Amino acid sequence: MIKKWFQNIGPGTLVAAAFIGPGTVTLCTLAGVNFGFNLLWAMLLSIIATIVLQEMAARLGIISQKGLSQVIREEIKIPFLKQFITILILAAIVVGNASYEAGNISGGILGLETVFGEFKYNFDDFSINLMSIIIGVIAFALLYIGNYKFLERALVTLVLLMSFSFIITAIVTKPNILEIFKGMFVPKFPEKSLLTIIGLIGTTVVPYNLFLHASLVKERWHKKEDLKLAKKDTIVSIILGGLVSMAIIVSAASIPSKDILNAADLAEGLAPLYGEFAKYFLALGLFAAGITSAITAPLAAAYVAKGCLGFNGNLQSKSFRAVWMIILFLGVLFSSIGIKPIEIIKFAQVANGMLLPVIAGILLWIMNKKNVLENFRNTKMQNIFGFIILAITIFLGAKVILKVFNLL
Repeated sequence: MIKKWFQNIGPGTLVAAAFIGPGTVTLCTLAGVNFGFNLLWAMLLSIIATIVLQEMAARLGIISQKGLSQVIREEIKIPFLKQFITILILAAIVVGNASYEAGNISGGILGLETVFGEFKYNFDDFSINLMSIIIGVIAFALLYIGNYKFLERALVTLVLLMSFSFIITAIVTKPNILEIFKGMFVPKFPEKSLLTIIGLIGTTVVPYNLFLHASLVKERWHKKEDLKLAKKDTIVSIILGGLVSMAIIVSAASIPSKDILNAADLAEGLAPLYGEFAKYFLALGLFAAGITSAITAPLAAAYVAKGCLGFNGNLQSKSFRAVWMIILFLGVLFSSIGIKPIEIIKFAQVANGMLLPVIAGILLWIMNKKNVLENFRNTKMQNIFGFIILAITIFLGAKVILKVFNLL
């Protein structure tokens, strides 16, 4: 039974690996520290929205045997609109993932440093963090092998390790189960919680995951009969990812101190209350979250570039490798010397804020096209859910853009 389940999980787990990065871990930590269990409902809403959109992306990938960016390029016939959306996708995903990659690697470093301490090499006033180079080399090796099954197994292992680490940490804190259920099913809006709620939804419903998922499923499955397997994989994996996010919120809610800014601080805060092993479990989870996102972000960017620019080839092609190598190199460079490309990150956030509602709208439009999906188009219920989520993404996108320009 367990062996069969392992054989059938795959692309969905990589999507979970992508959305549970250091940013999500940090935000869930702050949500738990500042608001206890009160924002668990926002996480539940995010999980439902993510399942609905990712199932559509997976169905599109299997039936069309094309990536989402390729389908968009082929289906939008108006030249100006096609150019605008292609540039927006490339800016948000390729440039965005390059700027976020340093954060992914830095998250993995935080996990390692919590256990092993700092490893920095100093040249006069200049210092390099050797941990970022180690994480970069691991990510490079896994991506360069270029074998989808091998990459999938490695990431599934890391996601299960991350899930185990965070969930065990939450159990160790002995939370009140009744309060957890109240937090999940009774929406509350504590004072100054709006931005955190927006953040929790925004870090889970991620535009680049829609592109990544549509591309990954066609590497794994090729027949219409595989749709059931893909749907089960999507639901199980995203629920598992959601449980991880909730476990971080639950763990953070048990810390009385408010001087916690990230998961590394949470690991240190848990140690005196629940013993050193709680700290090590959390550090291991943070390392796994960082390295899985450090692998999936360059991979997603390469798939997007391939679809938008129309170049051929597989995981081992030179053009595909060139894209992820550039993104990984920039991430290692920025994280190792401690540079934060603030302006690029702001630009990426604006592009992502614009892209999410645009892609959610286009995905809904494509999922109702008979020439693309034949008899596997959206049902009425799927469209209703889709339009509700589209409204949420428009709201989220507007808030992200207003926040970047300090208008919120």
